[in-house]
Amino acid sequence: MVPICFAYDGKVFYTAVDQKPKRVTPERLARLRNIRAVPRVALLIDEYDEDWTQLWYILIHGKAKLIPKSAHAEHARAIRKLRAKYRQYAQGMLADDAPIIRITPKRTTSWGKI
Repeated sequence: MVPICFAYDGKVFYTAVDQKPKRVTPERLARLRNIRAVPRVALLIDEYDEDWTQLWYILIHGKAKLIPKSAHAEHARAIRKLRAKYRQYAQGMLADDAPIIRITPKRTTSWGKI
């Protein structure tokens, strides 16, 4: 289980290996090795509120894939979406050549006031 920052384009989710300190190089990260070996993933998005009537979650089961370096347009689009959503990414925490993971939803489950 790894907390992620993500952007959604209406069809797929994108997440990146950003420039926060890591113990290993991006190529050796367990999450990337795991995706290459078994691309089935689950993405859990939730909202917490002190007013429990406002709680909700959505669980997305899908397939993850590292976007290849040859997919320049998709990679650039994902970087733009992530930088637009996260100020830290726009301020330099997301390199132009950051590894990008695409998550294609296959099944969703939800609960609460989404």
